[in-house]
Amino acid sequence: MPTVLVVDDHPTFRRFARQMLHEAGFAVVGEAVDGASALRQARELEPEVVLLDVLLPDISGIDLAHSLAGLRNPPAVVLTSSRSEADLGAALRDAPACGFIAKAGLSAAAIEALVARRP
Repeated sequence: MPTVLVVDDHPTFRRFARQMLHEAGFAVVGEAVDGASALRQARELEPEVVLLDVLLPDISGIDLAHSLAGLRNPPAVVLTSSRSEADLGAALRDAPACGFIAKAGLSAAAIEALVARRP
């Protein structure tokens, strides 16, 4: 299973995501609370997947996805939010990501399905 970096400013969500991913056999290699630490960890850890909240305190997750796409070994990015896809608009569709999963519908199977579609 792939290595994952979980990026979200809410500790409860990070704990939930880590546990859910661990139980599904993913290797969670790190957690980040904001865009700056996420980019730093992505460079250092080179995760295969980044589970990325769209709404971070210091930068938009969509903007961060563009930065991650420029890395030497860019990870597959799965965007997530407590808001619906319709609320987030066109910027979400234009982001360099495998796709979007609402936090309420987050599952390891949903992440695997999006990552499997990555070219």
